[in-house]
Amino acid sequence: MIRRREFMTLLGGAAAAWPLAARAQRAPMALVGLLEGSHLDDRQLEAVRQGLKEAGYIEGRNLAIKYRSGDGHFDRLPGLAAALVADRVAVLLTFGPPAAMAAKAATATIPVVFATGADPIELGLVSSLNRPGGNITGVSFLVTTLASKRLELLRELVPGATVVGFLINPANPTSESQTRDAQAAAFALGLRLPIHGASSDADINAAFASFAQQRVAAVIVGTDQFFGARHDLLVGLATRCRQSIICARPSPPAGS
Repeated sequence: MIRRREFMTLLGGAAAAWPLAARAQRAPMALVGLLEGSHLDDRQLEAVRQGLKEAGYIEGRNLAIKYRSGDGHFDRLPGLAAALVADRVAVLLTFGPPAAMAAKAATATIPVVFATGADPIELGLVSSLNRPGGNITGVSFLVTTLASKRLELLRELVPGATVVGFLINPANPTSESQTRDAQAAAFALGLRLPIHGASSDADINAAFASFAQQRVAAVIVGTDQFFGARHDLLVGLATRCRQSIICARPSPPAGS
């Protein structure tokens, strides 16, 4: 696990290493593009500002940050990434696999720094961890590889559970690998694992209705910014259906 300070040091290093040609051509105020798949997280934004400040870039003085969010609609990200590239940002900072992949597809020259919970090699973002190659680098917290551990923990918390629901966002590029890991872990533990995809609030409601019909005792929610922004909805539905639930930490609303 890479600590937040180490990530911000990496970001500051990327800012300091921008090509000299880009430095000479850019406006007096450096422009950083920030791209997220879901809504903006003020804690992340503050960490970005602090990391850039430590590298000598202060927002409003010699730095401007242009924020763009897909608001959970990952199909919007390619257009948003292309718009940031057209704005000639000096560097693209992305959060989450969909945003990172959209940024990589949008430019082969502008530096891209990603923060993701997935395996960047499996996603095709980099060729290797020690030699990323190309114009993209970043950090991975590898949280999408914890499906088996989450199932084991859930089995300890709900020892009588034999049927566990798995909720995944099919629009997320990590959905297939997360599903494979969860299925393998469920098989090893002797659990039945009904799987339901959800990419909207209506899908989530339908998924929990289906889980209730299948007498699911507990639900594991795939790691995804879309679900992180709907923590209250997920917990509320699980409570109403009397199901235990394991999901990622909630994403605070912008402005909180």
